[in-house]
Amino acid sequence: MPAMADSDIRSEGFQRVTAALQAAAHPHPPLWLDVAARTAQEAADALGVTLGQIAKSVVFRRKADDAAVLVVTSGDKRVDEAKLRAHTGPLGRADADFVKSRTGFSIGGVSPAGFGPSEGLGPPALFIDRELFRFDIIWAAAGHPNGVFKLTPDELVALTGAPVLDLVQA
Repeated sequence: MPAMADSDIRSEGFQRVTAALQAAAHPHPPLWLDVAARTAQEAADALGVTLGQIAKSVVFRRKADDAAVLVVTSGDKRVDEAKLRAHTGPLGRADADFVKSRTGFSIGGVSPAGFGPSEGLGPPALFIDRELFRFDIIWAAAGHPNGVFKLTPDELVALTGAPVLDLVQA
């Protein structure tokens, strides 16, 4: 998993995440994987880690204001929409166009940092599921399906300021 060389083509999302991590003095720069990791399982396989160590980003559409809601949870868990609705109100599905327009990232590369322009709505409402705290090291998407970055669950909280809640199915 070499770090991306300066001569490689970098996506705008990967560049935004790199800049956001640098601005936050995050100790681990993003890595560019040789293979796309559009799913948590693909990312775990590419990194040689357990599925749960992948900080999977799941985006929903909040019905009240059409804003994006982003849940970061372990790759081996599923978000419980009823638990999430208790914090957000009614939710709808977020299709690929919605995700891209509200986060600045394509599905498979949605990062918890470095959001792009979002049609004047600001960054998504962000929540972290407590299941990530089962692991010392986790890996999050870095703005592109080939991009990832390493961090601890506590670093994720510090980076995002998001609340940690119980948001997954039992």
